[in-house]
Amino acid sequence: QVLLVESGGGSVQAGGSLRLSCAASGYTRSVGCMGWFRQAPGKEREGIATIYTAFGITYYANFVKGRFTISQDAANNTVYLQMNSLKPEDTAMYYCAAAGVCSSGPPREYEYDYWGQGTQVTVSS
Repeated sequence: QVLLVESGGGSVQAGGSLRLSCAASGYTRSVGCMGWFRQAPGKEREGIATIYTAFGITYYANFVKGRFTISQDAANNTVYLQMNSLKPEDTAMYYCAAAGVCSSGPPREYEYDYWGQGTQVTVSS
């Protein structure tokens, strides 16, 4: 079992920045990939970024490339999502998730077994 707790969400104006954190606990040695997802009201959940925990390899969805950065502090079992140049369309509930194995590319929801409770990000124009 892996427990994930997100933090760092909030309200920001367009063009601003936020850094989300995801602290993992439990059987973290089983985790091969961490991913960030988001879900806006009335929309499906979409994958944003993946990081392979062993190698630090990262992948991003096209709509966040150059603006968002996923990183990790392996010693503290924490994954971050640095979000810059935020836009109103980035408004959503943001979730981190953990998987034992995942495919290359942006995270795919069906591959992830453990999910955090989510943290709200609101970007105003």
